[in-house]
Amino acid sequence: MNVAAIAVTAAFPLSTALAVIGAGMLHATWNAMAKAVTDRHATFALYGAIWAMCGAAGALLAPVPHRAAWPWIATSSVLHVIYAALLVRSYRLGDFNQVYPLARGTAPLLVAGVAVVFVGDRMTIAELCGVAVICAGLGLLAFVRPREADQRNQDQRVRQPGRRAVGAALLTGVSIATYTITDGLGVRASGAPLGYASWLFLLSGPLTLGWAMSRRPAAVWSSMRAHAWSGFAGGVLGVAAYAIVLWAQTTGALAVVAALRETGVITGAIIGVAVFRERAAASRVLAAVTVAAGATLINLH
Repeated sequence: MNVAAIAVTAAFPLSTALAVIGAGMLHATWNAMAKAVTDRHATFALYGAIWAMCGAAGALLAPVPHRAAWPWIATSSVLHVIYAALLVRSYRLGDFNQVYPLARGTAPLLVAGVAVVFVGDRMTIAELCGVAVICAGLGLLAFVRPREADQRNQDQRVRQPGRRAVGAALLTGVSIATYTITDGLGVRASGAPLGYASWLFLLSGPLTLGWAMSRRPAAVWSSMRAHAWSGFAGGVLGVAAYAIVLWAQTTGALAVVAALRETGVITGAIIGVAVFRERAAASRVLAAVTVAAGATLINLH
């Protein structure tokens, strides 16, 4: 992780690149908190409430986004709820060190293709190679399986949930790419990155809260007290992480921002080993070095 942070010098100012990498670390942290809890619907209900409150505070202080940004804000608010639902399903089906990097690694490649072809973003050969290398490293992280897991996977009953987890993670990656492109276009049209972020959280927060409580409201409500601390902390981290990303999307290519952000999977790999006791492997070290190399390529002159 330090290698990637030191290497970034060109595509953005150093402070911006480091901020995006830091946002990835924050994102990995709140995702790990969401994975660790026993009732994820209660946690996301709390996340939604915190997002709404932070958004309301920001909306009072920040400039109002331009009219052209409002359709993007409304669309992205719905997309973030879809993302939350897919993320909860992914964490129910798979290991953190498999689901998280696979979901995050899918997004930069999709964003790069759409941004270059449809949005008109221009990327150098080095940046395109960097995105591809980062995606390769993330894919390696995703599909590394400890030896014990390989032995268990001889049983068809274990292998089937693994395929379902991969499918859910891939769909989560598609949702990430979709809201990343939506917000990239919206925040550029807004004229006010902080205002855009504030209104996005103000609208998506209540929608997330409503989704989380829609199936079993009484049970979720009773669980929210037990998850109050993790819900508050994760919600604040989520706001900070994505506000940084939205700001960075006004300064450079969407795919570059997306790829640098996903270096946070290295933090996720560390959390997987240290917190969830998922077995480390030499290939995970290779994957981390690969991601750092990709970040270096993105920022070559």
